[in-house]
Amino acid sequence: MQDILSTFVRSIFIDNMIFAYFLGMCSFLAVSKNVKTAMGLGIAVVFVLAATLPLNYLLEVYVLKQGALVWLSPEFANVDLSFLGFILFIAVVASFVQLVEMVVEKFSPSLYASLGIFLPLIAVNCAILGGALFMQQKAFPNLGVATVYGLGSGIGWMLAIVGMAAIREKLQYSDIPKPLKGLGIAFILTALMGIGFMSFSGIKI
Repeated sequence: MQDILSTFVRSIFIDNMIFAYFLGMCSFLAVSKNVKTAMGLGIAVVFVLAATLPLNYLLEVYVLKQGALVWLSPEFANVDLSFLGFILFIAVVASFVQLVEMVVEKFSPSLYASLGIFLPLIAVNCAILGGALFMQQKAFPNLGVATVYGLGSGIGWMLAIVGMAAIREKLQYSDIPKPLKGLGIAFILTALMGIGFMSFSGIKI
């Protein structure tokens, strides 16, 4: 239980995909102009990460790594399919993104229109693939920890983009120097928020 709680908190605040690793910056900067749109994309990312990371964990443990296929037959004890990791991980992610896209288009056409190309681009969002690759690197002990890591990483990404969108909405009423309007001030805000999130690295979990 302690491992699960530690992983959940770390994935949101300390190992935040945006402010610790700068993954998923393209959609983070492009969509964080409106809180409603940012929230919609954030929820989609949470769902995709929480759903695909456990599946990719199972693929890694029971199919990809060396000796993973021993459950089929002892003859496969030396088989190593890890070179297929990128392809299979992206295939799983793309399948769930397609599902999310169909659901959003069906039940919220306005959100679907406002997200535009960035909704299907979740399939190649480096934060999503980064979650799967970090899962490999961290070698989680069980499926529960991997699932919590996926959920926490998604929530951390959603908090980052919604927080940025809220600030940028307020900045519309501020007197910003012309050269800094748009992406200029967004980069500065991202850096400041990243420094703020660095304060969580001192937490002992």
